[in-house]
Amino acid sequence: MRQAERAIFDLRRGLPILVRDNGSTTLLQAVEGLDDEALAALQALSGTPPGLVLSSHRMAALGVAGVDAPATVSLSPLPDSLRLRELACVRDARLPAGARHAPADKAGQAAVRLLSHALLVPAAVTSTVSAAQADAVAAEVASGNLLVVDAGAALELGAGGPGALTRISEARVPLAEAENSRFVLFREADGVHEHVAVVIGTPADWPEDVPVRLHSSCLTGDLFGSLRCDCGEQLRRGVAAINAQGGGVLLYLSQEGRGIGLANKLRAYGLQDEGLDTIDADQTIGFSKDERNFRVAHEMLQQLGVSRILLLTNNPGKVEALQRAGINVTARQAIYGDVTQQNQRYLTTKANRHGHWLHELLNEQGEPSSQVPESLPAPETAARS
Repeated sequence: MRQAERAIFDLRRGLPILVRDNGSTTLLQAVEGLDDEALAALQALSGTPPGLVLSSHRMAALGVAGVDAPATVSLSPLPDSLRLRELACVRDARLPAGARHAPADKAGQAAVRLLSHALLVPAAVTSTVSAAQADAVAAEVASGNLLVVDAGAALELGAGGPGALTRISEARVPLAEAENSRFVLFREADGVHEHVAVVIGTPADWPEDVPVRLHSSCLTGDLFGSLRCDCGEQLRRGVAAINAQGGGVLLYLSQEGRGIGLANKLRAYGLQDEGLDTIDADQTIGFSKDERNFRVAHEMLQQLGVSRILLLTNNPGKVEALQRAGINVTARQAIYGDVTQQNQRYLTTKANRHGHWLHELLNEQGEPSSQVPESLPAPETAARS
């Protein structure tokens, strides 16, 4: 697992890595940042023509139907790096005539997992190492120039478990909405992601059902007050609502853009400006409609000794994820921002396509009863300023 975590940094630096699975060895490199020189070097070292590995969402964006898992695309002749980047994430790109695709092998699946975890566009060039090049590749590994990763370990990234999250540091941080607040920082084992628990009030005085909000980081909204979303308002109103109820916890999770990272979120924003909604934009560059894994929230709450909560959310996915993890979500409380001309389409998409409980805010009639898990009471009064 340590090698898989280290591989994230090599891929982000534009370096190839070697993936092994049951005796087969595959060189892979991220398409993002790839140039023609690196592409030629990859092919020369492996001794075989590279294939292009894409997520199922990107295959759908390319017009290929019926693909429900990562796929390897065979291209002959092999395009240059610019064309490969277009095939990886440009809207309205199409595979050239004669291109063939097949389900990605384990190394290809590992490539998509590693790249998604590295917050890169989930597209890679992969080359199976030929017998003739085995010694040359082994020499690169021995010299430290090439990192070796087990495909199985790569596929387990983000699965959680013992040691996946470490409590690092903490300090008192008075907030405008909650003066008695303490920040507790947790770090994931991969070294990439850090999350903060904002502990509001005195734990001994908290209600039995501890008010908790899971808030995914949003640089544009939380810090700069972007009008494209309501994240900044939800953040501050969430802190105020927790404080008003006697204290609790706001988990500030490093999950920019529903888990795709800031660079990809900005790519998606560009596609939204061309007319796509937030889900279609994310899927065009190869991601699912939500890449987040809320198991980290469960682990943070466990370390804080919180197991019974009132969850401040509009997202049924958060309720279900915490319930599956063993957290007793006794009730839900809505937490709204304001609807504006700039964010109405975004909020409507979250309501209609993500299933978020926002129809009351958007003045639409009714919410499907199937959205509310049976073990959870009906939505309560919204927290608004």
